[in-house]
Amino acid sequence: MFEIRIICDPADTDHVVAALDGAFNAGTVTVYPSRDGEKNRLYLRADHKHTPERDRTDWPSALQAYAAAPEPGGELVWLSNTGDRGREWWLRRAALMDRMASGLIPGYTASSSNALDLATRLMALDNAFDGYNPRAYVRQQYAAWRQQEQRPESPF
Repeated sequence: MFEIRIICDPADTDHVVAALDGAFNAGTVTVYPSRDGEKNRLYLRADHKHTPERDRTDWPSALQAYAAAPEPGGELVWLSNTGDRGREWWLRRAALMDRMASGLIPGYTASSSNALDLATRLMALDNAFDGYNPRAYVRQQYAAWRQQEQRPESPF
């Protein structure tokens, strides 16, 4: 993941944003006027576009990863009430945002760029390889975590 800053003419802003989106997995683009007011400053976080050969294909789909996920309302309450912002919190938050951005939760929406931002934050926390698709990484990690959570405790 990397950050990009661009200064361009206001008339070119939409074209530049479209080109960035085509070239990278881009997060939310923030636009500010330049100091002289004649140009726009664009700021965004981005990651390399993922090509099929760079993506892992053995990771679960969103439907597979979130099949046993709790209801979103309960997940939101858990996220709000948990003071420990450790790895589990970031994983569950990224997974909830991915579910919302994927359209898997009726009545809840989120943007793909927000889901990407949280996914890359989780990858940074895990020191994961940045060549992977961040949202696919969240799905893989969430599915593995849920499977671990559902295992019965060993009596030994």
